[in-house]
Amino acid sequence: MDKKTKFKQFWQKMRLKYKFSFFNEGTLEEVWSIKLSHLSTLIGLGVFSILVFILTSLIIIKTPIRNYLPGYLPVEVREEIIQNALRTDSIEQIISTQALYLSNIQGILNGTMSIDSIHKVDSMARMGDQFDIVTSDKEKNFIASFEAEEKYNLTVLTPQKPLAEGVFFFKPVKGVISSEYDKKIKHYGVDLVAAKNEHILSTLDGTVIFTGDDPDYGQTIQIQHTNGFVSIYKHNNHLFKKVGDTVIAGEAIAVIGNTGELSTGPHLHFELWYNGRSVNPAEYIAF
Repeated sequence: MDKKTKFKQFWQKMRLKYKFSFFNEGTLEEVWSIKLSHLSTLIGLGVFSILVFILTSLIIIKTPIRNYLPGYLPVEVREEIIQNALRTDSIEQIISTQALYLSNIQGILNGTMSIDSIHKVDSMARMGDQFDIVTSDKEKNFIASFEAEEKYNLTVLTPQKPLAEGVFFFKPVKGVISSEYDKKIKHYGVDLVAAKNEHILSTLDGTVIFTGDDPDYGQTIQIQHTNGFVSIYKHNNHLFKKVGDTVIAGEAIAVIGNTGELSTGPHLHFELWYNGRSVNPAEYIAF
């Protein structure tokens, strides 16, 4: 039997009709019947499946039920969720700082804490020449010995004040250095890889002097500090501050991102400048 004959028999079998009947059990009278073939049954099932799919799609698209399905949230709703999460995190930091402040005030009022031991408790990394660090006897002996050895050193006649004397830098982000500072190749900062949506923190107290979108470096923010330092944060995903805002050390100013043509992944490019020249941030901050 050739293939043509087999196909003809198969097609006849598919078109062969069968009678499907319903009978009254008591009188054996035929109540309802329908004639079906394999072909008509398959066509009917296909049309029914298509109608069910179209109806389900319309319900999902046209009704609020789509908001309960993953992947159907509008972009605006997702952005609002992210913003609310960031605001919540900032509020938690503010509450923690206020709790520390109230705890110190309570200690002063109760007499359990000395007033002189409190120094700007609303920031863990403030600048100031009056920041008192407890010096141990071992450190005092070392200082005295060092001063005695350097007593007749001519270089002490023209001392230079260290750039970061009395300055306590706050780590801008909890991450790992992926690219070091290298002035020879004009890489004037360090690249820090951190977790997604990690907050970028201000390294010192200061005032925001620039915020904007750079084609190469993406969302960028610059902060001027009172001691001649300027800190720059590049490739951010979102900025919390605008020009003229005052920030404190450790305050969230942006979210780590992957913006700009020179970025190859989520990270922070952090630069530190002193009186118009770049310095290596790793010399002032323990990353």
